[in-house]
Amino acid sequence: MFESANHSPHAGKIALIGNYLPRRCGIATFTTDLLNALAEENTKGECWAVVMNDTANGYLYPPQVRFEINQHILPEYRLAADFLNMNRVEGVCLQHEFGIFGGNDGSYVLELLSHLQKPVVTTLHTVLQEPTREQMRIIKSIARLSGRVVVMSHRAVQILQNVYGIEAEKIAVIHHGIPDVAFVDPNFYKDQYGVEGRRVILTFGLLSPNKGIETMIDALPAVVSAYPDVVYIVLGSTHPNVKREQGEAYRLSLQRRARDLGVGEHLIFHNRFVDLKELTEFLGATDIYVTPYLNREQIVSGTLAYAMGSGKATISTPYWYAEEMLADDRGRLVPFKDADAFAAQINNLFENPLERHSLRKRAYSFCRNMIWKEVARRYLEVLEGIKQERQSFPRPVFLPKSMTAASRGLPQPKLDHIIRLTDGVGILQHATFIVPNRWHGYCVDDNARAMIAVMMAQETIIDAEAVTNLVCTYIGFLHHAFNEETGRFRNFMGYERQWLETVGAEDSHGRAVWALGVTVKLSASENIRAAAQELLETALPALLDFTSPRAWAFALVGIQAYLTHFSGDSEVRRIREDLAERLMRQYQQNATSDWPWIEDIVTYANGKISQALILSGRYLKNDGMLEAGLSSLEWLLDIQTDKSGHFVPVGNNGWYPRGGKKARFDQQPIETLDVIEACREAYEATGDSKWVEHAHHCFEWFLGRNDLNAALYDHKTGGCCDGLGSDGPNRNQGAESTLVCFLSILHLNRLRTRQISMETIEGAQPEN
Repeated sequence: MFESANHSPHAGKIALIGNYLPRRCGIATFTTDLLNALAEENTKGECWAVVMNDTANGYLYPPQVRFEINQHILPEYRLAADFLNMNRVEGVCLQHEFGIFGGNDGSYVLELLSHLQKPVVTTLHTVLQEPTREQMRIIKSIARLSGRVVVMSHRAVQILQNVYGIEAEKIAVIHHGIPDVAFVDPNFYKDQYGVEGRRVILTFGLLSPNKGIETMIDALPAVVSAYPDVVYIVLGSTHPNVKREQGEAYRLSLQRRARDLGVGEHLIFHNRFVDLKELTEFLGATDIYVTPYLNREQIVSGTLAYAMGSGKATISTPYWYAEEMLADDRGRLVPFKDADAFAAQINNLFENPLERHSLRKRAYSFCRNMIWKEVARRYLEVLEGIKQERQSFPRPVFLPKSMTAASRGLPQPKLDHIIRLTDGVGILQHATFIVPNRWHGYCVDDNARAMIAVMMAQETIIDAEAVTNLVCTYIGFLHHAFNEETGRFRNFMGYERQWLETVGAEDSHGRAVWALGVTVKLSASENIRAAAQELLETALPALLDFTSPRAWAFALVGIQAYLTHFSGDSEVRRIREDLAERLMRQYQQNATSDWPWIEDIVTYANGKISQALILSGRYLKNDGMLEAGLSSLEWLLDIQTDKSGHFVPVGNNGWYPRGGKKARFDQQPIETLDVIEACREAYEATGDSKWVEHAHHCFEWFLGRNDLNAALYDHKTGGCCDGLGSDGPNRNQGAESTLVCFLSILHLNRLRTRQISMETIEGAQPEN
């Protein structure tokens, strides 16, 4: 494991990437403090920040912030890398937390790192013992793209080596920084906070349910009974994400809990984000610091580091960081959610002031090498070490094989036209040019697609309320469309809000199941997930009576998405297996070596058949099914590619009958999306980069690489023409075409970040 490099701190430009004050979160505070400390030590150089914004307008940043990235917009990550490269930065320090970057589990950050030509040190603020497959890939990719990864505990080192397979030489341990404060008597600051003559217990940090404050409140009656002068201070505003979702419900519940236990007067909330000076004064006034956190896998805690560095007697639950920091009698550990144990330890320390003082001294002494000055020096040593390594052993700049495809300009997904087509009922089917056409009303097919689109795009939409409103509109339409008497979805509704049928087509039912499954998987709202799950369970039984292979395929994609979240649902697993076997039987009964297809005609949404076979074969561990999906997809690409190399979706003016002639026009956008999705599934299953090339090749059909060299995508509106005829594009921008183009962009963005991740894991690039 890397411990130190014997090089003096270098003068040069250093850029930190992360969140930054005045944005209110732990990463922002850490990045700001680290930058200030580095600037003080790197006096002959420059230190500045590249920051992530979670709002469209960003924040009122200080001059140290030189570049801002909207965390939801993938191209801005590449621009940030270009900016750093052109500004001749000598070292970059990335602060990594899954939630501060866009994409699945923050995968967009790989776009930045893969184009960065500078030495990188990445600080991992979260190290998971049991990561998902995507989280595992991202961390491995970050490690390969970084000269060093920094962690703040030795437990994190063990996890990186044992779980992620990262070599010890790539890892540096640098403690969480803390302010340099004097070791003072707690009574010195108490008068300015109105607690003079009282025993003060403190917890601070952004308030959220995982902090376990209720455990400490439950302990208060026993403490107050022994020491009536006790006051428990909870310092910190509610976490912005919690406040956005729940308001102040958690804080109010804690206040009610304290009142019900008769200790309301002994609990003080300071619902604000305090600056460093005031925080150190609050800590200075503290007799005992407590962290009753609930998550054992917490690998670092800045609040615990600050408390110990201020010389506080500390009692904590045994999360990983606390176990390490409070070892050797530097504090006390109690079981999770054990209020009695907290009360006993607090009373014991109040009864034994000499022991409490000894804990304070041991904690304070241990943390002296954690003050920001020392931490900044360690970061400079690590950066200098990487710089020296590069000078001694020059390595080529890494550009993954995927960059040939990934560098092609993808439009930024825009919701503008989708919102224009949506009213209080749902999304309208058609448009006259870009003007919504009310004459044809609504359908389940398009509202299902719209629901999938918004679910997939939620990471690119800053306004969370807008996401919620759109999803509620579309899922509300599906709820209304479901006919409980038949157990089926209706499809078409007139603009007058009257259903035009009792039972819709099997395909529309399958699409609804697809959308509901994706919503269960991707929704950040438990309420929306519950609404989708309830409707999905009601809609599933009808599938077993269906004969449409496309309906089976749509449903299989949705079912797999659902099982990603609720993998233990055995009934849904049985339905998946049944539908997959039906699809496979139809393929086996009809396919030949020169016609590897399920029917005697190639019609619409063909790629969805291949996608369903691939994902079903993959998750059911059925190699024959997987091979059928891959073979059929290869064939679809072959028959839908012109000799000149561009994609030619089979035309719906006659389709492509076996032994007959393939219709050239009218070409429909839906086929392009379905083939792109199938290519993405094929890449997930095989890791073969040819599928990425095929997907980009298909998408270029939207941009004008087609029979008529005519673009169908409208960059101004975010809409898409309804099809390509022999005389040019149908310039009406209806829901189906707009949604499938929008979804194609989202899939390619995800495919791009996944390929970068997979290629770096496979060692496609040299280490920094």
